[in-house]
Amino acid sequence: MAIRSNAASDRVWTVPNVLSMLRLAGIPVFLWLVLVPQADWWALGVLAFAGVSDWLDGKIARAWNQTSRLGTLLDPMADRLYIFAALLGLVVRDIVPWWLMAVLVLRDVLIVAALPVLRHYGYGPLPVNFAGKAATLCLLYSFPLLFIAVYEGMAGDVARIIGWAFAIWGTAIYWWAGLLYAVQGLRLIGQTRRADRPSGADTDSAPRSAATTTGHGAGQQDRAEAETSGPRSGDSGPPSSDRKGATSPP
Repeated sequence: MAIRSNAASDRVWTVPNVLSMLRLAGIPVFLWLVLVPQADWWALGVLAFAGVSDWLDGKIARAWNQTSRLGTLLDPMADRLYIFAALLGLVVRDIVPWWLMAVLVLRDVLIVAALPVLRHYGYGPLPVNFAGKAATLCLLYSFPLLFIAVYEGMAGDVARIIGWAFAIWGTAIYWWAGLLYAVQGLRLIGQTRRADRPSGADTDSAPRSAATTTGHGAGQQDRAEAETSGPRSGDSGPPSSDRKGATSPP
């Protein structure tokens, strides 16, 4: 279940947040190493640091109770930016086709576009599910192997096979995780709408019920008065007849 926007703490300077900031700072360094000097082994070192720090900040946040709202934003942001940077480097160097990058980026664009809708109903970003973590892990495993695949020899051939296997499975699970996010978001929106609808219906039906009861009671009261009341004081009763059978005037 997603949590409301103010459920996490507002702490900024925590150990997990600092690790996430360091990972974000390493993204331009990684991209420069891949594109300018093409120092792939140094770039792989930066990517390895990003993977280790990604695992470490989650463990520290849970063990030291340092989960924060900023951390829930920085952690997935860093993962997605590393995926984008690695894909961009692989596409520019013609190691992977452009459509792979387009498929992965399209999924993230749809997730970001859904955030204003969730915020309209009082929810923040959805928590990362297990499928999303598995997909990110597969993709982050695949990119270093695909960089190694450009080198000739047995190592390059093995890295190409395993790297593409991780990339294909990671892309499929990445989209599956996106579908799970969509189902969870629609379920939360439906629950919010159902929770708000009865209160409005009861408010509208209350005046109608009162009006109906009032009108019904007034009708019964009028009928009761008509049945119980006798002749009016000015009425002379039924006309009397004389001995000749003619009706005498009053």
